[in-house]
Amino acid sequence: MPMSRPGARPPRAWAAAGAALALVLAGLLVLVRASHRAGAEPDGLPHTTVEVAPGHCGRGWDRPVPGIQVFRLRNTSGGAVEAYLEERDGGAVLGETEGIGPGTTRTLTVRLGTGAYAFRCVPEDADAVTGPAVRVDGGRTGPAAAPVTAHDLVPPAIAYQKWVAGGLAEVVRLTGRLRDAVDRGDLEGARAAWLPAHLGYERLGAAYDAFGDADARINGTDAGLPGGVRDPSFTGFHRVEHGLWHGAGAGALRAPAAALAESVTALRDAWARERMDPAQLGRRAHEILENTVRFELTGRTDYGSGSNLATARANLDGTRAVLARLRPLLTSRYPGLPALDQRMKRAESLLDGFRHGDRWTPPARLSRVQRERTDAAFGDLVERLASVATLCEPRRTA
Repeated sequence: MPMSRPGARPPRAWAAAGAALALVLAGLLVLVRASHRAGAEPDGLPHTTVEVAPGHCGRGWDRPVPGIQVFRLRNTSGGAVEAYLEERDGGAVLGETEGIGPGTTRTLTVRLGTGAYAFRCVPEDADAVTGPAVRVDGGRTGPAAAPVTAHDLVPPAIAYQKWVAGGLAEVVRLTGRLRDAVDRGDLEGARAAWLPAHLGYERLGAAYDAFGDADARINGTDAGLPGGVRDPSFTGFHRVEHGLWHGAGAGALRAPAAALAESVTALRDAWARERMDPAQLGRRAHEILENTVRFELTGRTDYGSGSNLATARANLDGTRAVLARLRPLLTSRYPGLPALDQRMKRAESLLDGFRHGDRWTPPARLSRVQRERTDAAFGDLVERLASVATLCEPRRTA
C-alpha cells in the first residue's frame, strides 16, 4: 500500500490480518483474530497445546474430541512459522495462525466434527510439513475451504489487468472531452463532462496500488498540502472539480485540465508494462468499499460537485468487476456468495434512488433514514467482502 504523502488521496484502508487468525464465524468462512491472552480464551472449552515446529508439527494433539476447542500453538523452532489446521482428505483449511515467532504461543479456536485432520506447519524459508492425522468421531465440523494459491490467482489478475486497460482508454477519451470543453471556455459543458470522466477512473479502484504516484496526480486531494486547494501540488480531478464549482474561469482551469488529461494518457500508455500483484486482488475487492464508507459516504472528498454518492455507485461497479474475475475461485469456497450478490444489487438500487438526472443527492442532504439505510448497506457489504479478502489470500501448500 502506498504511503500517504501531501496531495495524495487519503490512503486506501486495509486492516491487515493479525498474527493469529481462525475460521469460526457461524457458517461464514472468515478469518478473525485469535486471542493472545489466555484470559480471553473461551471458558469451558478443551485446551490443547500443540507444537508447530517443522520437526514436531502437530505433536501434542493425542486426545481429539468433537466440538469447539482451543489449540495453543507453540513454536519451538528458531524461525517464524505459519500453521494451518486442515481436513486430511482434500486439504480444506479450518483455521490458520500466522507469524508465530520462535518460542511463541498463539491460540486457534475451531469447531471439529467427524473426520480426519492434521496440522500443516509452514516455515518462512523451508518446505511445509504436515503433522500426523488425527481422527475425530462425532459432531459437526465448522466452516472450511480449500486454500487458494498464488498460482490460482494469476488468471484472474491477468483478466482484471486487461479490463483495466480498456477502462483507462475510456478515461482518456472522457478526460479529453473535459479538457476540450475547458479550452473552449464552455464551463457548463466542462461540469457535465467532469463526472463521467471521474466515475470512469473510480471504477478502476482495485488497481490503484499499481498506478503508483500517478494516482495522486490524477485523483489526489489537498490533504496535508500547506496551501490547501491553492497549493501547486493539488492536481487532478479534484483540482478541476474545485475550480468548476467555485467560480474559477476557463483561463485558470486550462492548465489543470490539460495536466489531468496528460496524466491519464501517460498512465494508459504505461499500463501495458505494469504488473498487478495477484496476491492483492481479493484484498482490493474489500478495500474499494471500505474506502467508500470512509471517504465517499462522509463527503470528505467533495470539492463542490456533490457527487460522492455517484462515486460510491461507481465503486460498486468496480467491486463487481473484481468479483467477476474471482468468481471461479469463490463459487466452491464461499457459501455466502449468493447473499453477497443480492446485497450488492440492493445497495446499487438504493444509490440509484439518489440520482436525479445528471445530479445526485449529496451525502449531507440525506435524511436520517436514508443515511442509516445507506450506512447499513455498505457496512454489511464491507463485512461480507472481508470474507472474500480472506479466502483469496494466497497460502503455501508446499
